[in-house]
Amino acid sequence: MMKKVLIYGILVILPICFSVSADAQTKKEYPKPEPMTPKMTEFWTPQPKIVTPGKTAKEATPAPSDAIVLFDGKDLSAWTGEKGDPAPWIVANGVFTVKSGTGSIMTKQKFENFQLHIEWRVPADVKGEGQGRGNSGVYLQGIYELQVLDSYENETYINGMAGSIYKQSPPLVNAMRKPGEWNTYDVIYSAPIFKEDGTYRIPPMVTVLFNGVLVQYNTIIHGTTPYIGFPAVNKHDAGPILLQDHGDAISFRNIWLREL
Repeated sequence: MMKKVLIYGILVILPICFSVSADAQTKKEYPKPEPMTPKMTEFWTPQPKIVTPGKTAKEATPAPSDAIVLFDGKDLSAWTGEKGDPAPWIVANGVFTVKSGTGSIMTKQKFENFQLHIEWRVPADVKGEGQGRGNSGVYLQGIYELQVLDSYENETYINGMAGSIYKQSPPLVNAMRKPGEWNTYDVIYSAPIFKEDGTYRIPPMVTVLFNGVLVQYNTIIHGTTPYIGFPAVNKHDAGPILLQDHGDAISFRNIWLREL
């Protein structure tokens, strides 16, 4: 009787197993997301209040004694091109300027948590409008873009103006100086901490003073800062400071960083 019960049990169970396996092989298809366009992630209101910053300092702010000097006015020895070649941008009179079409440049050294000071200037001769006017970017860890743009009397989408975390967080105010004058970013950045599955345990965070005026305050960065699409979370280690070649002749000077 025992053998018969066991044999019967096997005969009853097997057809059920085959039925479950067949159902598992039938995959339900869901609609695919519509293709993204740039305007889907652009927001124009409310335009940040305009704040007139203090006068431009006659001389560049000296680096603290414990800072890593990334540009001292002499050369780009601390920087490299996108392919590891020497940084091709133009150095003259204590500043360096984007050489359009040569690609972005980045620091040879990689960083995690830091205080960054960087001064930048858009050309005095105003050309273009919106995103086509004085465009570049400072990428934290080579991934997260703090936008550089001529935002003086030049409206654009607010999460793409100077002082914004690109396509994510607009600046609290617009503290842009006139074209041809030097602007300053002072950045306090905390690198993300990742879980084993590659998601954020603690997301990156940033505080930014733009010409001495607070424009980002403990702002959470939600992932990458793409032109098209939503932020993506990609697990990474320490990364460089990257400056973007967007085709405009943006100049930089007095760049230093303190590791935290």
